[in-house]
Amino acid sequence: MSEETLQPSDVFADAMAPVPTLSRPGLLVMDVDSTLIDEEVIDELGEAAGCGEQIAEVTERAMRGEMEFCEALRARVALLKGLPASVFDVVHEKLHFTNGALELIDTLHAHGWKVGVVSGGFHEVVDRLAAESNVDYWLANRLGVQDGVLTGEVLGDIVCKTVKLHALQDWARRNDIDIAQTVAVGDGANDIPMIQAAGLGIAFCAKPKTQLAADHAINERNLRLVLDLLDR
Repeated sequence: MSEETLQPSDVFADAMAPVPTLSRPGLLVMDVDSTLIDEEVIDELGEAAGCGEQIAEVTERAMRGEMEFCEALRARVALLKGLPASVFDVVHEKLHFTNGALELIDTLHAHGWKVGVVSGGFHEVVDRLAAESNVDYWLANRLGVQDGVLTGEVLGDIVCKTVKLHALQDWARRNDIDIAQTVAVGDGANDIPMIQAAGLGIAFCAKPKTQLAADHAINERNLRLVLDLLDR
């Protein structure tokens, strides 16, 4: 819901809605950059390309919802043209899972849940993070590479807010999980549709617009706190 339409009755209704429970199988879907991991991969790639400040500024505008995500992504990726593909190895070594992320995933799996990640970032990095964190599903963008260097283009459809929403719905449907038994966690404006659609939407160390859209906000960088919001 938007800032303009948020009313106290909406907040009360959200508070009274059923909470997903660990006692039945469910699905959690989370963003990657600044959620599953502490860093923004596009910003790390920008540092390697020598245009980190310029890219970080566009990232910030997109996260606040001041710039359309697809437009912002294409603009940032264009600045990476000419980088060697080996830069993904360098960037991967700099990444850190957010405190509590792996414990959250393991605990959910122990209760029969599925976990997916959706990213406006890139498969070249997300594939490795998915394997290391043992998530069940993942979706990200893919960068063009020719003769061992980045072309400055994104291949195929961009993972935007609508794609993230559809991933949540599709993964729930595949596993015969009611949408009321789903959780969505993210920090940016492009996470808002899935946060609003999930049975429990959580803004994680998020921008104000995203916090307003969520059922709950966690403002400490500890993903294990998500478990405290679930019924037992």
